[in-house]
Amino acid sequence: MTQALPKTKLVTFEEFVKWKPEGGHYELHDGVIVEMAQPLGEHEEVTGFLSVQLGFQCYQSGFPYFIPKTALVKQFDNESAYSPDVLIVNRSNLVNEPLWKKESTVTQSVSIPLVIEVVSTNWRIDYYTKRGVYEDIGIPEYWIVDYLANGGKSFVGDPKQPTISIYSLIDGEYQINQFRSDDCIKSLTFPELNLTAQQIFNAGRIENG
Repeated sequence: MTQALPKTKLVTFEEFVKWKPEGGHYELHDGVIVEMAQPLGEHEEVTGFLSVQLGFQCYQSGFPYFIPKTALVKQFDNESAYSPDVLIVNRSNLVNEPLWKKESTVTQSVSIPLVIEVVSTNWRIDYYTKRGVYEDIGIPEYWIVDYLANGGKSFVGDPKQPTISIYSLIDGEYQINQFRSDDCIKSLTFPELNLTAQQIFNAGRIENG
């Protein structure tokens, strides 16, 4: 039986991974253990669709990339660890990752070509907190897939529209491009990707009418 840590106690990453149970979905936010809510069905469809499409791109590109199921992303000098909805990992750099073998955790930008968060209700974490951390780590490409347009109007427009925000690291800072409706997605990591924003929002389903 796993002993639950007191909610008021700040913990280190080492304490977190030692405590973390097999079941459930947990992240560490500045030393605070956060249990993530069970995703909605549509959220899982979008995540699954992206995993399949990008997994095919990994294979087709010939790059040594793969998509782990439950790996963590950690800023090396910070007591935070996130579990992205979709994480592309560069297998060739894992020999240089000190936390990979025992904790399934990556900390170096070379190991993380692309990370994706599919927005749930707590959209500020994705748009503000994780964006800042991923930029500091130096992750080359970060997608925020806001299929329900939950984010603030400055992110998803006024009136609000489902939006994919793609942040590309240029000269150490993220530059944003946004895609809606039938816009074709443009990815620096996977330039051959042939998808529209709406196809992702629909998780590949063909809408009748």
